[in-house]
Amino acid sequence: MDREIKRRAEDLLRQMTLEEKIGQMNQLSPSIVGGFEVPFEELIEMMTDGRISHEEFNNILMNSEKDFHEDDIRAGRIGSCLMNDPKKANELQKIAMEESRLGIPLIIGFDVIHGFQTVFPIPLAEAGSFDTEVFQESAAIAAREARSHGIQWTFAPMLDIARDARWGRISESPGEDPYLSAVYGEAKVKGFQGEEAPEKGIDREHLAACLKHFVAYGAVEGGKDYNTVSMSKSMLHNGYLPPFKKAVEAGAMTAMAAFNDFNGVPCTTNPYLLRTVLKEEYGFEGYVVSDANAVLECVNHGFAEDRKDASVKAANAGMDMDMGTSCFIENLEQAVKEGLVSEQVIDDAVRRILYVKMTLGLFENPYLSEEEIEKYDVLPAEHVAASLEAAKKSIVLLKNEKVLPVKKETRIALAGRLADMPEEVMGAWAIAGRTSDCVSIKQGLENRNAKMKYYPCCGPEGDLNEDEISILFGNLEETDVIVAVLGETSSMSGEAASRADITLPGEQRSFLKRLKETGKPVVLCMMNGRPLALDWEAENIDAIVECWQLGIQMGNAVAEVLYGEYNPTGKLAATFPALTGQCPMYYNHPSTGRPGSRSKFTSRYLDAPLEPLYPFGYGLSYTTFAYKGLSVTEEADCLKIQVEIENTGMREGEETIQLYMQDVTASLVRPVKELKGFCKVTLKPGESKKASMILDKKDMGFYDDDYEYHLEDGEFRIYAGANARDCLMESIRICRFSKEDVM
Repeated sequence: MDREIKRRAEDLLRQMTLEEKIGQMNQLSPSIVGGFEVPFEELIEMMTDGRISHEEFNNILMNSEKDFHEDDIRAGRIGSCLMNDPKKANELQKIAMEESRLGIPLIIGFDVIHGFQTVFPIPLAEAGSFDTEVFQESAAIAAREARSHGIQWTFAPMLDIARDARWGRISESPGEDPYLSAVYGEAKVKGFQGEEAPEKGIDREHLAACLKHFVAYGAVEGGKDYNTVSMSKSMLHNGYLPPFKKAVEAGAMTAMAAFNDFNGVPCTTNPYLLRTVLKEEYGFEGYVVSDANAVLECVNHGFAEDRKDASVKAANAGMDMDMGTSCFIENLEQAVKEGLVSEQVIDDAVRRILYVKMTLGLFENPYLSEEEIEKYDVLPAEHVAASLEAAKKSIVLLKNEKVLPVKKETRIALAGRLADMPEEVMGAWAIAGRTSDCVSIKQGLENRNAKMKYYPCCGPEGDLNEDEISILFGNLEETDVIVAVLGETSSMSGEAASRADITLPGEQRSFLKRLKETGKPVVLCMMNGRPLALDWEAENIDAIVECWQLGIQMGNAVAEVLYGEYNPTGKLAATFPALTGQCPMYYNHPSTGRPGSRSKFTSRYLDAPLEPLYPFGYGLSYTTFAYKGLSVTEEADCLKIQVEIENTGMREGEETIQLYMQDVTASLVRPVKELKGFCKVTLKPGESKKASMILDKKDMGFYDDDYEYHLEDGEFRIYAGANARDCLMESIRICRFSKEDVM
């Protein structure tokens, strides 16, 4: 913590009453009153899960009377608000700064997950770009736009390791791999907060990042949202915590505790996670906020007797701010008087909150100018261009039987309702996005002057439209290729959108089967927020393009890939199972005593394939690449890896070379493979290059259940290749790990 900020925070802390201190720990949202009696958090949930549309959400906000709790702000009983209303933010800040006793500014938070008004690809898609510049730039643009609306704090990045495609919030995560997620998290923190934060403060073009959900939320049982989590501490530290640790090291200012319990103790009230790991072992100096209503929900968990008990346990565990329930402001003052919570615990929480507010410069400059508020009413061209670039880099080519790219003169039958639903391109948790800025796939093809006819026919919900199918089939003589845009609506993934069946929803597979029977080449463009089980599609459809939900420029990005103007480079950040019943399925699973094989008495299902449909890191190109000559050289403190890659196809292309490692024999069962690095090469046809990567020895170890880090001599297998499955391998025996490597 900056010495001057620490001094200022201590001076202010000494002037505060106990009630004012606890007020800083209280976050409330505007209460919607009148004709729509629901809390703001529930209204957001209704929009994100599809009960109301973006337009209905905005209309309710515009037309409903709201209680902004002005009297509580004036009394110093609120430290933070959740809102997106820049003019009202100025009004509330004026009350906090000029009418409260101590003039402590509010910190305004909002869900800025994958863009603000310039919506970028959903995180699961963007992570598949394997591009740190994309990660950082999209966060920086989101920060600029959000800050112009008075928002100083975002509830992102979400760094949950997600290994079960049934879990809806996999769409909001960077996928299943700890290393890729750590790279993603570090870049997002720098993008949101700025390269020099927090040491030199956070300027007015950036905002405070929030690491969520701490921790292991992605491991909920059965992939069912808000469910229980049980795992060893070694699995926690090796598989789920690395992204958070890296993001703390990058300077993240806040963190959010997860909804779930961890080994029987809710994360909201878990001192091991919040105090021991996050604050003590990682040295986290910012504050921890609960997820919405999570303090109160500890009563539902059966871990707290009532609101007061929940407040006591959460505060003592290291929870610094209560989101949405008023539990702290209603109960902690009395709890301190009764000796249930020490005032030192309260002081520590408030000190952290003041540190973040001071680092953001809110005391000196809490208000927005009219110029700032209007700055991004029209999206800047460079923001739109960045969204297009991120979208193109996130598209993954899964299959191509010489159908793609299509030629300019190709006559296309575009099918599927999702192709002309611009509101669906943004995906879940794009609250500030505007449908008017969105480009559908139909519009994107029209922008390329495609020779195209459109037939809605079928969507993720509802029945097939037989009249439209008849028209399509009646025009087959005028059709060279059918492009079917199928998948999920935005509300079918995201929070509270877990699915027990992750095949194509509705009648979409039936529709594909009928298209297949026409004999025309079929290109399936997937528009979805999670990996789907596509066993029939992979076997029968000529080409499959995983387009995800790519943000406002989705249509233009997809059109560029279909026409070959952009050669796809995206890779999968999460494994695609062949069948739903294979979930959870992930590449870096622990070694077992009886690895799956054709033999009956091995780890397998009788009625499912052994392998995933598409492995982690998978993604094709319009050219082909060949790997050879993997070499591994040991240095004093690292391994130097070289591999030669050649473009064996007919056009220039970019490949992401992935480096994996296996610790063959250890004192703890280790994964069959772990991603340890990646690099990108661009090659012309016939060109080859030697790519070099470094694996530091200090990164070759693992934590045990006591959080002891082990680097153990022995055999290591080093893999390099195009994905987690298709790799070259070299073995090396290391006998010289030193104490310096462990540090």
